[in-house]
Amino acid sequence: MSYVVTGAAGFIGANLVKGLNAHGITDILAVDDLTQGDKFRNLVDCQIADYLDKDEFLARVRAGGFHRGVKAIYHQGACSDTTASDGRYVMATNYAYSCALLDFCMAEMIPFIYASSAATYGAHAEFREDPACEGPLNVYGYSKLLFDQRVRRLPRGSSQVVGLRYFNVYGDREQHKDRMASVAYHFFNQYRAEGHVRLFEGSGGYGDGEQRRDFVSVEDVVKVNLFFLQNPYQSGIFNCGTGAAQSFNDVAMTVLNSCRGTEGRPALTLHELQHQRLIRYIPFPGDLKGKYQSYTQADLTALRAAGYQAPFQTVEQGVAHYCHQLLAKSGG
Repeated sequence: MSYVVTGAAGFIGANLVKGLNAHGITDILAVDDLTQGDKFRNLVDCQIADYLDKDEFLARVRAGGFHRGVKAIYHQGACSDTTASDGRYVMATNYAYSCALLDFCMAEMIPFIYASSAATYGAHAEFREDPACEGPLNVYGYSKLLFDQRVRRLPRGSSQVVGLRYFNVYGDREQHKDRMASVAYHFFNQYRAEGHVRLFEGSGGYGDGEQRRDFVSVEDVVKVNLFFLQNPYQSGIFNCGTGAAQSFNDVAMTVLNSCRGTEGRPALTLHELQHQRLIRYIPFPGDLKGKYQSYTQADLTALRAAGYQAPFQTVEQGVAHYCHQLLAKSGG
């Protein structure tokens, strides 16, 4: 009986495979699309039983080729580009693909744990798993919301289905994501290449770099995923964030001081970093106006009620740890 992880060579998928390995689970079918071939590096140190291309996997599912052969599906595969404009591609990848796997899992009574997104909330100021709080700003967010709505219509008493609304995830194995990688990753590379970092000027009523997001470590995201696998009677849609919004300035300051610490330099305050132009502000992009979440903060009421009580890392804890990982990989 195999565990299936879709998007297994991606950021969260690969970390999830490593998390399963850490719990002694190696009978894993890794599913992905390796058109972007360098993603293979995320799986090199992972223990898996087999690999299938996404299209072949989906064809086999629809043909009944996995009857009684799957123990659970972790569905992380998606188009995660929030600026994508090809709506047909986004809907096919994020909605239709998810629907096919959901139908299969329901028919076979297989646990189905999938990646939703905080993009479903859009510009709302409240982030509860409730239709009154939802209003996506782009087709990516809509594709995730539409699937969540389908999950909400499932009959009670069906097999386990869990949707996790990821907030701003950062951490190891995101190097292939290019511009969609976390701001922590971009700030680290900007500082290493240019000696400073760049943040957006104020927007949405927030000052320069003071836009606030719920930044969550991929390590914590994996823990939440594994919790639901270990609690098969819990189903529903749950926020997956820290429950505490922090500013982009907080992330930048943590990255800079983490790097400076390894250089034998003292930590600086935000004002000092700004004064020394180690933090610089650039104009807010015109193409993001009306499509940008200036504030997110996960409401963890439902997640805590489901029994998940572990603490989440703060930016100061998680981003500092991530910077040390990046420094170790870069040889300095």
